[in-house]
Amino acid sequence: MSLAVMPDWIVSLESEDVEFIRKFVMSSGSLKDMAHLYGITYPTVRLRLDRLIQKIQLSIHLDNEPFVAMIKRMAIDDKIDFDTARILIDEYRRNGAETI
Repeated sequence: MSLAVMPDWIVSLESEDVEFIRKFVMSSGSLKDMAHLYGITYPTVRLRLDRLIQKIQLSIHLDNEPFVAMIKRMAIDDKIDFDTARILIDEYRRNGAETI
């Protein structure tokens, strides 16, 4: 799937988060199976899923930000590379718009 058609929220995730989602889907959404797969407790898997949900919600909210949209357009148009776009967006998210 090309970057141009990939949902913005998934592009903003770390590779471990995407892998977690893949395993979650492959386990039919069973948190019990995920806990067994990762060798951790059910509450730990639940916490990880909750944090991932928050990341996705934040990403969807920030995608409406003009700065984030501009950086993504620049990456899609090959004006900047994908890694640079990710660094800029991550920094924007960490420090907020008031510092940019």
